[in-house]
Amino acid sequence: MAINTQVHLQAPAKINLFLHVLGQRVDGYHELQSVFRTINLFDQLTITVGRSQGEVELRCSSDLGPAEENLAYRAAEALREHACVDFGARISLDKFIPIGAGLGGGSSDAAAVLIGLNTLWGLDLPDRELSLLGARLGADIPFFIESGDAWVSGIGDELQALNLPEAWYVLVYPGVVVPTGRIFSDPDLTRDSVPRTIARFLADPKQEKWLNDLERVAIGHYPEIGRAKNWLSREGAVKMSGSGSSVFAQVESEAEGQEIVSRLPSEWRGFVVQAGCVPSLQRQMTKQVARPGRDLNGGEANDSDILG
Repeated sequence: MAINTQVHLQAPAKINLFLHVLGQRVDGYHELQSVFRTINLFDQLTITVGRSQGEVELRCSSDLGPAEENLAYRAAEALREHACVDFGARISLDKFIPIGAGLGGGSSDAAAVLIGLNTLWGLDLPDRELSLLGARLGADIPFFIESGDAWVSGIGDELQALNLPEAWYVLVYPGVVVPTGRIFSDPDLTRDSVPRTIARFLADPKQEKWLNDLERVAIGHYPEIGRAKNWLSREGAVKMSGSGSSVFAQVESEAEGQEIVSRLPSEWRGFVVQAGCVPSLQRQMTKQVARPGRDLNGGEANDSDILG
């Protein structure tokens, strides 16, 4: 067993700067192209282990249904089976990333559990092995293991790291929970976008052609997304993240973003987030292993900059 018996991790959300659906495979999965960015909106996880056999226990601040269906729990059990160990763990999950908002909160939580338990259980598995294990549970999990910015392709599991400049965004959550499967299974979904290149994106990342192909279908099912997008469009170009329901726009500064959020209709939730400076889960682990027993000091989220 490792010396540390407890870690505290901040699992970041992500936004999609665009999302193109290139086609559907015979196994039902879709070929995608996207750019993911982690943002400083976090779920908080405390993972504790003992030195003997035990069970995996999950406590969550929100009612997400049976623990056995939660990605964080499933990640822990998958790692136990993969590594052929019977160690136990207690996972305390405080949810701040909204559910069904296209921000990847569940996948990020699962990545945090894989990275945390890999160290606490003394497994020392390489990131690549953790990513392959995570991909069996959810296509976005490998991204959160790598973190940062990435060009994403395949079914969402093929990653090429990018180094994009820091940026501020206003993110609006219209209070709608969108099941990803419902959007991808819609017969009206466009599935024939032309493949693009990283070089083309980097040459002009703000051009209007970088769209989210899921938007039209998602808005058709959930008109509130369209209303939120129309409202935020007064401030600039707006995209929906993932399969929705959150929408976002880039702004010049935190102050500008806060001014926009102050005018947000009361029925929606909004906040200002930054990308390009979010500590990865691996970096967080390294700091805690190097200084066991101390908290992270990498910009802990609070009630003013998270969705509770």
